[in-house]
Amino acid sequence: MAAWKSWTALRLCATVVVLDMVVCKGFVEDLDESFKENRNDDIWLVDFYAPWCGHCKKLEPIWNEVGLEMKSIGSPVKVGKMDATSYSSIASEFGVRGYPTIKLALIRPLPSQQMFEHMQKRHRVFFVYVGGESPLKEKYIDAASELIVYTYFFSASEEVVPEYVTLKEMPAVLVFKDETYFVYDGKFIFNSCKTF
Repeated sequence: MAAWKSWTALRLCATVVVLDMVVCKGFVEDLDESFKENRNDDIWLVDFYAPWCGHCKKLEPIWNEVGLEMKSIGSPVKVGKMDATSYSSIASEFGVRGYPTIKLALIRPLPSQQMFEHMQKRHRVFFVYVGGESPLKEKYIDAASELIVYTYFFSASEEVVPEYVTLKEMPAVLVFKDETYFVYDGKFIFNSCKTF
């Protein structure tokens, strides 16, 4: 009888542990090549891993707990993981040089002029990428990943940008500060300045 109770208790504990692992994993999304297009729609915290990496395997249960915690506190940040060996071009875009690497992908879209105006009222300084896929966008994403704690990064279509903004070429990076905007020309010198 005692052996049966021990066996039942052991099975119950094992079930709880497995259930906990399954529930936690449910809050970490396995990402694939579609992440390249979808990442601008949300705020992402991503673990780039290699399936053979011992450190990555040790991080996995902790990373699952991060996903569960972010979900339980109602955070807008989505937690994901990506096999950097299978999606090496995306990993390279994020500057992954070793495993595991955790990156914050935060470039929020400005889908309308109303939202753009709202951001101007809310934030004293913010950056906006205008245009499609390009080497400039890759650099912008890198800069956003490094500097997100200091300012705000957005993307927008040309139609959303206010009419007073003059863009000589596309794609472009704009910085808005103190009722002024500047167009980044790729040389860390701002070549255009107009006030609102």
